[in-house]
Amino acid sequence: MSNTQNIVILVARILLAFMFIYSGFGKLTDPSGTAGMITGAGLPAATALAYLAGLFEFVTGLAVLVGFQTKIVGWALALFCAFTGLVFHSGTVAVPGWPDAALGWINALNGIMLMKNFTLAGAYILLATFGPGLYSIDARRGALPVAA
Repeated sequence: MSNTQNIVILVARILLAFMFIYSGFGKLTDPSGTAGMITGAGLPAATALAYLAGLFEFVTGLAVLVGFQTKIVGWALALFCAFTGLVFHSGTVAVPGWPDAALGWINALNGIMLMKNFTLAGAYILLATFGPGLYSIDARRGALPVAA
């Protein structure tokens, strides 16, 4: 792989990591919004799950950023993105008392979020399959995935 390709993979990792580092930190410092979504989805122990999701996102985001355990983290994030997309962003949103125009906008945004999650799942599958590139902890440890 060329140096340019390794730099592109590094930039992609930074971009893929940023969202989860930022989101995970937010959930760890104020889990209330996420706990509300979890409650709305009918899942139990909403606050505990919000903290767990925040910890998962923050730690896996950091792992992607530095290229550590990329195969495992890539697959874990792909599954997480697909799961959260299906559980929290599929179907329609109905907020009692909200005007129809606002609900239409929210439902359109929810559909975009579902597509975003599936797109990210694809990116993490690529990362898990082809590896984090030369500028990573995995490369330093000699633990790069072998791409066919």
